[in-house]
Amino acid sequence: QVQLAESGGGLVQAGGSLRLSCEASGTIVSINAMGWYRQAPGEQRELVAGITSGAGTNYADSVKGRFTVSRDNAKNTVYLQMNSLKPEDTAVYYCHAEIVPVAGFYGMDYWGKGTLVTVSS
Repeated sequence: QVQLAESGGGLVQAGGSLRLSCEASGTIVSINAMGWYRQAPGEQRELVAGITSGAGTNYADSVKGRFTVSRDNAKNTVYLQMNSLKPEDTAVYYCHAEIVPVAGFYGMDYWGKGTLVTVSS
């Protein structure tokens, strides 16, 4: 059983910073891509930032220059450093990982339960 556990959400004033963490645990052979999505009330879930096993990254245009995604492969953990936060960044942030749980299997998608980030103006 694979689980993703997020931490680091909370309430912050506009212009502030937060750092999200997500650790994968359980039966893991390897982890391919990891990343962060978010969903604001009444909106669809959207990709915020992703990072490949080779540390290639991609970002939503709305967060480029403000957010940084990174990972620690030894800890099976992905991070999202969020700076210069804006009220429009308010959302539930979900961790995602493509994980190979058994040798010889393809990677499977796993999701965390989400952590709420609220940015006040």
